[in-house]
Amino acid sequence: MVRTVLKPRWLGLLVVVALVIVAFVQLGRWQLGVARDKAAAQAIQEVTSLPPVGIDTLLGPQQPFPGTASSRAVLATGRYAATGQVLVPDRLLRGRTGYWVITPFVVESSDATLAVLRGFVTSPTGIPAPPTGRITLDGGLAPGESPSTMALPPGQMGSVDLSLLVNTWPGRIYNAFVFLQKETPATGSDPAAVGSLNALTHVPTPVTDTGLKWRNLGYALQWWIFAGFAAYMWWRMVRDDSVADDDAAVPVAAGAAPAPGTPERGGE
Repeated sequence: MVRTVLKPRWLGLLVVVALVIVAFVQLGRWQLGVARDKAAAQAIQEVTSLPPVGIDTLLGPQQPFPGTASSRAVLATGRYAATGQVLVPDRLLRGRTGYWVITPFVVESSDATLAVLRGFVTSPTGIPAPPTGRITLDGGLAPGESPSTMALPPGQMGSVDLSLLVNTWPGRIYNAFVFLQKETPATGSDPAAVGSLNALTHVPTPVTDTGLKWRNLGYALQWWIFAGFAAYMWWRMVRDDSVADDDAAVPVAAGAAPAPGTPERGGE
């Protein structure tokens, strides 16, 4: 079969088939990306269309985090604690590397502490202090992150590890943290917009586990099936040609019936 594959017409067709396969595979990957993007967009739309609710309607202090509460907009009224703020390094936002600022917030309805991601900064020094007085927070809810083994200076932690914060902050805490989006009464515009050198910039609430848009996933699988079918058809045609070459090369066995039209030799 190798000799058949090396025929110019099959080598030329192989090049064409290879180009077709590459095109189909890329089209399938593109459709897979569309499936992810549409699912993410739909999930964001669903989450943002829900009105914010009081945090205690979804989660109580020291209760397990409910999966349905992830990314949900919540409200919490209380005051920022005077101490206990920590930084989480090696975070990215809009192409910049910096720190998350995690500040304890005492919710007045439960007298428990809620971890609030107030924003992102590019330097661990000169961070704006949290506002004082009674404030209502509006932000997206998220479960705590996995523990980190990073060796860091005091006041920093490798992840939003609530199991560490529960031993650091006094009293009970919520088994969640909030991506702050708004404070009422307003404490001023986002300082990043007015050119502060180490301004706090709000971090958008992530939407996780969005899955795939099944219709576009079906399109992706369809393109990959086409790619496999093109490869199969090339192999099938080469195999048939190889079988034909082998049949033509086999001599007529002794004693076999002569081919039609061949005169028989008379006996002596």
